[in-house]
Amino acid sequence: MLAYTYIEKGLFKLLEKPVPLIEKPTDALVRVTLGSICTSDLHIKHGSVPRAVPGITVGHEMVGVVEKTGTDVISVKPGDRVAVNVETFCGHCFFCQHGYVNNCTDPDGGWALGCRIDGGQAEYVRVPHADQGLTRIPEGVSDEQALFVGDILATGFWAARISEIAEEDTVLIIGAGPTGVCTLLCAELKRPKRIIVCEKSKERANFIRAHYPDVLVTYPEECVAFVRTHSEHGGADVVVEVAGGNDTFQLAWQCARPNAIVTIVAMYDRPQVLPLPDMYGKNLTFKTGGVDGCDCAEILRLISEGRIDTTPLITHRYSLSQIEEAYRIFENRLDGVIKVAVSQ
Repeated sequence: MLAYTYIEKGLFKLLEKPVPLIEKPTDALVRVTLGSICTSDLHIKHGSVPRAVPGITVGHEMVGVVEKTGTDVISVKPGDRVAVNVETFCGHCFFCQHGYVNNCTDPDGGWALGCRIDGGQAEYVRVPHADQGLTRIPEGVSDEQALFVGDILATGFWAARISEIAEEDTVLIIGAGPTGVCTLLCAELKRPKRIIVCEKSKERANFIRAHYPDVLVTYPEECVAFVRTHSEHGGADVVVEVAGGNDTFQLAWQCARPNAIVTIVAMYDRPQVLPLPDMYGKNLTFKTGGVDGCDCAEILRLISEGRIDTTPLITHRYSLSQIEEAYRIFENRLDGVIKVAVSQ
């Protein structure tokens, strides 16, 4: 099969590899029908994910059809259309039992697909702990509608949940990339008083204005003043930092009112400074990632009911044989790209 492979820092290649085999009774083999490229894939390419293993097939955003299952798999069967979770988790350890599946203690637990074990920018993928890592796609939900369920949409759903958003809140989301938009969609489910999005790219800011006209949009250089003008208590009640820029961590706490919640979803390339003397008296609560992606069935139900729609995010479509071009467009943010769909 064709598989896009991490060779070394700065280099991915499309290679021929054997189709994966069922290795454990809890595994499933999935034929990938649609995948995508995530910013986390770029972090691997740039050498920012030390645990990533050279030689692995990259990719962790995908949907497909179950081809085979191990003898212990009971939640899916061959022929089922499924969304694949970015995380693999056993469902039995202390962390899984408490819903902290990102911290699963199994050797394959957490973010393994496309990082420590072969992922889904390929024709087939082996999914460990398939009962937890695969979710059947409801009738009437297309591959494109379900494509982001297991990763960026799960991240947005998790971020909105742990941020404790209330109906009287002003919510600031920093970053209008794909994960930022998914966070926006999931924050809207909480019906806050207002949502503000801060984004430095005029193209992406205009995307928000065009698709979500009730959302207020600002730019980083004016964000602090804008948020204070459009909130009741000197800042946002909830700030969700999704951008991961050089100064967005500082912007997040600066825009928060005293006693606010600041949720850090972004993956940073370098350490961030927590300037406690400057923050003294703000009494902020910080919550940090990564995602606990255990709400996929609920997310798919919301999609099937028409309450979440991420299809506007798909701006470009390529086949697996064209994945080099897809990466070039996505990595360099060319041609107004937001997300790429990669088909077989």
